[in-house]
Amino acid sequence: MDNFTFYSPTYFVFGKESENETGKYVRRFGGSKVLLHYGGGSVVRSGLLERVKKSLEKESIGYIELGGVKQNPRSGLVYEGIALCRKEKVDFILAVGGGSTIDSAKVIAAGVPYSGDFWDYYQGVPVEEALPLGIVLTISAAGSEGSPDSVITKEEGMYKRGATGEALRPKFTVMNPALTQTLPAYQTACGITDIIAHLYERYLTNTKEVECTDRMIEALMLTMVHEGPRVIENPNHYDARANIMWAGMMAHNNSCGVGREQDWISHNIEHELSALYDCAHGAGLAVVMPAVFSYNMNQDVMRFAQIAVRVWGCQMDFNNPAKTAAEGIEALRRFLISIGMPKNFEELGAKEEDIERLAHSCCYGDGRTGTCEGFVSLRQKDVENIYRGML
Repeated sequence: MDNFTFYSPTYFVFGKESENETGKYVRRFGGSKVLLHYGGGSVVRSGLLERVKKSLEKESIGYIELGGVKQNPRSGLVYEGIALCRKEKVDFILAVGGGSTIDSAKVIAAGVPYSGDFWDYYQGVPVEEALPLGIVLTISAAGSEGSPDSVITKEEGMYKRGATGEALRPKFTVMNPALTQTLPAYQTACGITDIIAHLYERYLTNTKEVECTDRMIEALMLTMVHEGPRVIENPNHYDARANIMWAGMMAHNNSCGVGREQDWISHNIEHELSALYDCAHGAGLAVVMPAVFSYNMNQDVMRFAQIAVRVWGCQMDFNNPAKTAAEGIEALRRFLISIGMPKNFEELGAKEEDIERLAHSCCYGDGRTGTCEGFVSLRQKDVENIYRGML
């Protein structure tokens, strides 16, 4: 295990009707003038946004609104939010929604005190300062409610990139699993897939002797394998929703990733798909992960065989561990299909003629230097081959 530091200060408020206490926590963490950031649609129709507003009014906290966040959140709304917050002298950002809304809110929070272009953060500049941020979570998926990370799509060039910094960790997150019960099955399955991807991205490591975090990742993965089908079958299963919601946070606040190198190749390759085609991130990952893992399996066959046995219930073939590893990847693929995820390029709406463009953007786009780095170092031709494995 490698040396590490880990600090995760987010205050979590978990349970039924907890959103009604949001204003109290904004006040507790210093907010007096709030940007209320959200997508639209469901948070309005469900009455959630109105309940959050009432909780702010109860604490005599002023607020302004900025809706309109879409899946794969865009840079244009971020610029608008930064300008609005500066004009209105906002001192706290409150995101009501899922990962897209949270990621947008995070970079608005970071952009307000920053003198440069917020996109600098997505080209490697660490985020060191941000307005305080609170979350009311509506989707179990991205894990952004507990992480120091944000992903945004730059509309000029359609580059989807990530930024990170401890200043992006929320001050508090309200987590009511009942808020996820009205999600369509497809959106729920996309979230489950994203959570599984966050676990795999940490599991695939070249660091030795990481049994503690291996076992933590495996436990969370088994939780998803158990609870995923239950919640797809019965969307109102509160306890299954609750287990998925907490697992989603644990999968991405990096408590499972400390002391070990991490992968993130699947995410980088998928980001090109959701940037170009605007497909759901989880759906893209469902197609990307099996192709990436099959291509990179020989980097460490025993690691793939280990998760095949411990999570997917495969029998270890000591004479041919590659067979076990491949069976585990196939078991993952079958599981994702079973909960309603797409299985190939065509079902994503992706096109074979775009493969070279996608791979070039992944390796060279927006200032990248020619490789996709992670568990394995990939060149453009490797990435092209992986995309072709999804056809």
